[in-house]
Amino acid sequence: MAELFRSENKGINNLAEIFRKYAIFFVLLGLIILFTILTPYFLTISNLTNIFVQQSYVIIAAVGLSFVMISGGMDLSIGFQMSLVGVTTAALAKWYNVPLPLALISGLALGVVLGLFNGIASIKLKIHPLIITLGTMTVFQGLSYIVSKQSVILNLPAAFKFLGQGYVFGFLPFSVILMIVTVLCASFILNFTYLGRHIYALGGNEEAARLAGININKVKLIVFAICGFFVALAALVLFGRAGSAASSTGPGTEFTAITAAFLGGISFKGGEGKIWGLVTGVFILGVLSNGMQLVGMGTYSQYIVRGFVLLAAVGFDEFQKNGIQFTRKKEK
Repeated sequence: MAELFRSENKGINNLAEIFRKYAIFFVLLGLIILFTILTPYFLTISNLTNIFVQQSYVIIAAVGLSFVMISGGMDLSIGFQMSLVGVTTAALAKWYNVPLPLALISGLALGVVLGLFNGIASIKLKIHPLIITLGTMTVFQGLSYIVSKQSVILNLPAAFKFLGQGYVFGFLPFSVILMIVTVLCASFILNFTYLGRHIYALGGNEEAARLAGININKVKLIVFAICGFFVALAALVLFGRAGSAASSTGPGTEFTAITAAFLGGISFKGGEGKIWGLVTGVFILGVLSNGMQLVGMGTYSQYIVRGFVLLAAVGFDEFQKNGIQFTRKKEK
């Protein structure tokens, strides 16, 4: 009898663990079912394609941010990096007649430089990246308006717009292809390379990672450089989709990316999280936003819902942490 009770209890614990681990999938599925019931326009090919296209640049930027968060840091400036990279690339292509391939490469390089600037400032000043990027976000914003001369750069080249508007084979959005490649590359780096192990180790316990022989400062710089690269790529997709470049485009992406990271299980304290969870978190926010628009919710009501989603995501992050610690104590 006792053996049967233990077996049933073990089965319940396993189900609870599966639900805790994959709860985010059930949330996404629940939202899809809810909006499918509420509006007939949600579950259509055109609308689903629209969701993928809309969220492609967010996922690319969030992937970059995830490297910093898993390592135990934070970057609040990614939206303003996107603004500066976008207007700089557009200005080079339109105002200074720089060949588009060179302008795009310059934009990606600028993203890496901005990321490295955040990393170097954090290391040299010995201040948490959260505070550093709170300052650099205003610096990047000011630089963006200076570069754009406070004006909108219109009529971007067709090849530039292809990054955000183009289709391959007539039906597959190019931005979605870039998103998939980004996700696969990031997953490979984090799961199958020494760098990925070092990033998780750094986020888990920085002092232990240092004692293990990991070059902490080098890993931090690499992480911020990777973040800057992916954020710059996201900027090119976003501005290509817009077809024009304005300094007001980009800021706000950091809120969505951070919320998606928390929803996806990337801890604020670092050392935990998977790319698949992050992607699912972005799609939860995308489905939620799209569904609220289709059912006719006002813009300000959507802000309220998104705010509560962020609070719920932070609470879920703490719940996961406490759940893992409780499970480990029971095993001991």
